[in-house]
Amino acid sequence: MTSRVTEGVAVVTLDRPEKRNSLDASMIAGIAAALDWAAGEVEARVVLLRGAGPDFCAGADLSALAAAAEKGDTLENLDDAMALAELFSRMRHHPLPIVAAVHGHAFAGGAGLALACDLVVCSEDASFAFPEVQLGFVPATVMALVQRAAGQKAAFALLATGDVIDAGNAARLGLVNHVYPASGFQEEAERFAHSLARRPRGTLRLIKRLFYGIESTAFDDAVARGAELNALARSTGEFRAGVDRFLNRRKRER
Repeated sequence: MTSRVTEGVAVVTLDRPEKRNSLDASMIAGIAAALDWAAGEVEARVVLLRGAGPDFCAGADLSALAAAAEKGDTLENLDDAMALAELFSRMRHHPLPIVAAVHGHAFAGGAGLALACDLVVCSEDASFAFPEVQLGFVPATVMALVQRAAGQKAAFALLATGDVIDAGNAARLGLVNHVYPASGFQEEAERFAHSLARRPRGTLRLIKRLFYGIESTAFDDAVARGAELNALARSTGEFRAGVDRFLNRRKRER
């Protein structure tokens, strides 16, 4: 795992290219540690998660998964599975917006890792799949992410068939926000993240917190929570500075 902050963007790179950035216990722990690091960086406003080598992430390290299954210890297997589930939750509750930059393959848990991010940009040569069913396995840990990102029918088809979809179809289904040409993709992904990072840091944090906080809330409660946060946001220096800039610009335009 490698990490750096550039112009408000904390770039976290999955750095296991010889294994197509597949996920084992060490890799999952490394991602969690990198996210904790980014949360503590005062200059960071956005996290950009990407993969080294030809692929974003090929999913679980099947050799490690098979070794764990071979032991037959249910509690150990639960702990192993929970590590990825807890990473997904940690990403959802991370204070900063997280952008996935997907190129090559994003399969199984790797596709889930992308969907656990708040925004996804991908290269036109990217492909997504949840092929667990073809191994006689259940795409269980990623299911909540797929169901929320795509409509019910589309999500069920992705999970039940395991079919590979290209970048265009991923965007059509709502799994991806932007598709960029393969040539210069990493630069475009960083440009996207830097554009987002130019928004006020505190405001981005509040948007993410409220967005997921009202996800399963009844409508009346959700708009009430929105009103409460609206009132809180009015007291911030970022809001006052933004309004002053707007009003002064209007005066100059008259």
